[in-house]
Amino acid sequence: MRRGQRIRNRRHKHTGGLEYVLPQQRRYGENRIPAFGDVFGRRDQVISLQSDTEKPHRLWVDFNKSTIIKIIKFLPAILIVCGLLNLPNKVYGVTGTLLAGTAKVSITPVTDEPFHDPVYARSLVLEINGERMAFVAVDLAVFTSDNVEKTCKEKYGVTKVLLCASHNHTAPSKPGKGPEYSDLKAFYEKQVIQAVGMAMTNMFPARISAGRRSFPQLGFKRLIIREDGHARESWMGDDHYAPINPDRIPFGPVDQEVGVIRVDDTNDQARAIIMNYACHADVVCLSYAISADFPGVAARKVEEAFGNGVNCLFVNGAAGNVAPLFTVPRKTSPTDPFITDYTPMERMGELLAYETVKVAKSLTGKPGDTTIKHQDAALEFTGRFNKDKHLDVRITTIMINDDIVIAANPGELFAELGLEWKAKMQAEVANPFYFGYTWMDGQWPGYVPSIKGAALGGFGADQDPGMIEVGAGEAIVNKHLENYFILTGLMRDKPGPSGFRRGPRWYVVPVPENIENKEKG
Repeated sequence: MRRGQRIRNRRHKHTGGLEYVLPQQRRYGENRIPAFGDVFGRRDQVISLQSDTEKPHRLWVDFNKSTIIKIIKFLPAILIVCGLLNLPNKVYGVTGTLLAGTAKVSITPVTDEPFHDPVYARSLVLEINGERMAFVAVDLAVFTSDNVEKTCKEKYGVTKVLLCASHNHTAPSKPGKGPEYSDLKAFYEKQVIQAVGMAMTNMFPARISAGRRSFPQLGFKRLIIREDGHARESWMGDDHYAPINPDRIPFGPVDQEVGVIRVDDTNDQARAIIMNYACHADVVCLSYAISADFPGVAARKVEEAFGNGVNCLFVNGAAGNVAPLFTVPRKTSPTDPFITDYTPMERMGELLAYETVKVAKSLTGKPGDTTIKHQDAALEFTGRFNKDKHLDVRITTIMINDDIVIAANPGELFAELGLEWKAKMQAEVANPFYFGYTWMDGQWPGYVPSIKGAALGGFGADQDPGMIEVGAGEAIVNKHLENYFILTGLMRDKPGPSGFRRGPRWYVVPVPENIENKEKG
């Protein structure tokens, strides 16, 4: 059998039963089908042949071996009856009146940990004709949760939940006081679900607009090429470069653009703003005190600029190899008496907020219907060094009003990959945004370098034995590009028209010799 065509089995994470992944799931992506619920009834018999916009096509069974063989034998017939074979590319789209809701909830636990400033979950729910999509920005390093996804779908009818971590390196790290804070993951999940629920109770007719602005970079490419031609991380000094780049050399290229999505009510009052910027949130890394770092400052300043009548969601970009130019010296341990200077963190946040507000105040949402479409894909990769490792990476590409195009995926893609995505979209006269560190489903892939980045090496490029395979970043970007053309309707799911239409016949008439001399004579 060819790769990707075998039926794989493993234990399902929820039921404990054997899970059979059908041949629809290919190595480089899968086109999804609309949710249609359980085809069969009881889970302890034929269980369910489930499919939705988030899960691959799976058959869950808890049978003995002979029953499984019978099911597999008749599986093609079942699929034909259900109409699942040879499905064309399926775009999920809806047009109508846009409703929106937003909320802000603290995710700061009661704790003995040193504290500088609070961390939050900010939510934005978009709804058209009952179809709901939720963005939740959290001041955490990484946040994935099957429970949040499942609960928001069941309790609030949200069909897609995007969990956007700021990649904050000073989030709470220890269990807090009391039973409510003893399990930080459970506490975060409860607060995030609450943020979505609060947004759902405050829905309003809305308009959406977006813009971008370039300005002098606040971050630098932290993998610096050394004398041997390879790159090393900026905190590794040498005879030429001091550790952590105290000279603030603007190594690059990096993405110098802030992207802004503004959601207004019908009175043209801003109610929610998404601020999309690519940089590691680690200005005060190893301060050993709770802080939202510069994204927290920037979000707060944007909210203040609009009279605290908006919620500002910070969404990171392709920042896998980008560090802040404002990074401060770090403590060696929690007991180190060194006092962290938070002034550079505040300044970086202020500068980013200033540019964000400038863009946001220039935007105006247009009245009328809104269209939101999205295309999902499941990509399977192996490890670069460990070929037995397999990663299931889920991505989604979103288009709003045939203008705003969002590429969202988990992991830490390198800056050059985000720049490549934006360049390709700008060539198509689209308004591109790249949402990194954004989880919907599947596995977290960790660092995802470009091919050249993988060759140059350094932290996040070749030091981890569990690194994703070389070329995965380009594959993700290309899949987003393919999704974009599917969303536009240009990508056919069947062979295009062919043939040749003859035009009028023509003749080649030779020019007589010396014709110019005859005409002159």
